[in-house]
Amino acid sequence: MSFQIPRGTQDILPGEVEKWQFVENTARDLCNRYQYKEIRTPIFEHTELFARGVGESTDIVQKEMYTFLDRKGRSITLRPEGTASTVRSFVEKKLYANPSQPTKLYYIGPMFRYERPQTGRFRQFVQFGVEALGSNDPAIDAEVISLAMNLYQTLGLKSLKLVINSLGDAESRKAHREALIAHFEPRIEEFCSDCQTRLKQNPLRILDCKKDRDHELMETAPSILEFLNDDSKKYFQKVQDYLGANGISFEVDPGLVRGLDYYNHTAFEIMSNAEGFGAITTLCGGGRYNGLAQDIGGPETPGIGFALSIERLLAALEAEKIELPITSSIDCYVVTMGDQAKDRAVSLLYEMRNAGLIAEKDYEDKKMKAQFKSADRHQAKYVAVLGDDELERNVIAVKNMETGTQEEVSIEEVISYLTSKL
Repeated sequence: MSFQIPRGTQDILPGEVEKWQFVENTARDLCNRYQYKEIRTPIFEHTELFARGVGESTDIVQKEMYTFLDRKGRSITLRPEGTASTVRSFVEKKLYANPSQPTKLYYIGPMFRYERPQTGRFRQFVQFGVEALGSNDPAIDAEVISLAMNLYQTLGLKSLKLVINSLGDAESRKAHREALIAHFEPRIEEFCSDCQTRLKQNPLRILDCKKDRDHELMETAPSILEFLNDDSKKYFQKVQDYLGANGISFEVDPGLVRGLDYYNHTAFEIMSNAEGFGAITTLCGGGRYNGLAQDIGGPETPGIGFALSIERLLAALEAEKIELPITSSIDCYVVTMGDQAKDRAVSLLYEMRNAGLIAEKDYEDKKMKAQFKSADRHQAKYVAVLGDDELERNVIAVKNMETGTQEEVSIEEVISYLTSKL
């Protein structure tokens, strides 16, 4: 019987995984500069957390979650996104009591959604996200957006488009909600069943419908920007001012609606305009969610964050033909001739690695010529040749593979010799 990988998942093999490591390390370094600290939450949570935190009317909760009963009959869900878990931990561990606020967190890890697999979109995918909890300052909104843009630009992406919108405060959203219901209700039977359900649950979600996006009522739907009160307008203008001060270009799109129920005030998406990237251009999305901590049993806490798929980021890099500066070379390859030399090479290799050198040797009993070919495949900077004759004289021949020069050094000094050269 042969086994195959489940649909919508992938094996990331050596040669490819180094790209992931580079991107993830770049994200970690950037978060450190912005003073966001890593949080690691469980891969599964109680289903109710996502139902309340993500929103009952969302496609994620209604159609895409991997949910099962554990042995005691409790409903458990593999996490479909990272924000709800992060805020749950923030509340449960009372991070809001720390004297220094806001609490700035980031995460990198696998998420799970049952959706149709396509280029850059999988059922198990890796998400990087940040959350800033505890501040109502529009400057933190601009900081979060700037961090996301900074990551893409640091990795070399140029075909980027930042789109922002305001969903307003509770008062503004209530007025907009009533206007949306009045707009869609007379002809709601012309829309899909999902939209008919959303009309009373969360009519804003109708604007995000993929099936009915070409319906004429979508074009004439009232814009949230028409219903922003003075406080919401001032807040949104401040965010724009800060982005402008950071030299970050953006477009205001009144039609931008994030797919999760907990958003208010600032919402944003970053898209790729790269040729050949695909029909789905969104790379990253996020926004402010001032009521989420309260919804899951915590104190009233403002928050803002974003999440992005590492898979889609790598796909964007490929679309723009950007080569990451990844090297697979090693410092030294030890070539041996003779049984005694082969035995001595085992401990020599161990000593090299303990000294911080990236080193390798042959384990297939190859001839000397084949060992040199193996050294080439490893892109070895130096090759150390040890035969029984050299072992008897307590020396080892070290060859610089770039220049072709070779010299003998004592076995005891070979590590310090290589270290000084490298």
